[in-house]
Amino acid sequence: MNEEILNSLIYIPLFDKLDTDELKFIASYMQLINLKEGEIAFKEGDVGDFVCFVVDGKLEVTKRSNQGGNVVLAKLSKGRSIGEMSIIDSYRRSATVKAISETKLVTLSQYGFETIINKFPKTGIKILKELARLLSLNLRSTSSRFVDSALPPREVARATAVNHR
Repeated sequence: MNEEILNSLIYIPLFDKLDTDELKFIASYMQLINLKEGEIAFKEGDVGDFVCFVVDGKLEVTKRSNQGGNVVLAKLSKGRSIGEMSIIDSYRRSATVKAISETKLVTLSQYGFETIINKFPKTGIKILKELARLLSLNLRSTSSRFVDSALPPREVARATAVNHR
């Protein structure tokens, strides 16, 4: 199983900066999970203590709206990750993640990540820097979507025109 996890890590951008020995080491702290179509990886409000990396298949990320419905935030496929914040903080899950096809995930627990940091700090720092970069990109994207949805349509057109000059 460890060999399958190791081979999967090659396709996950978060681990691009790690060498083969580092990948072998972290693979020993990861688990492989298979989800059937429609199966829930985790629900909004669950305790979050692991991050998921999509090896194969597709996930749908949804969040409850204030009106009580569910809003699709994203669809994730091979190479993408979800739940990155959960290995840094101890907050509850902010969204529900469901497989929309048969999906294979590799997971890294908060405990596993802390062990990596303690045993091999340089490797842990590389992973942490990539996590921070990924979270920063996600925050920038979310901020842009928020601004676009908060502005009246006329203001969005004007802001877009100004940015493309």
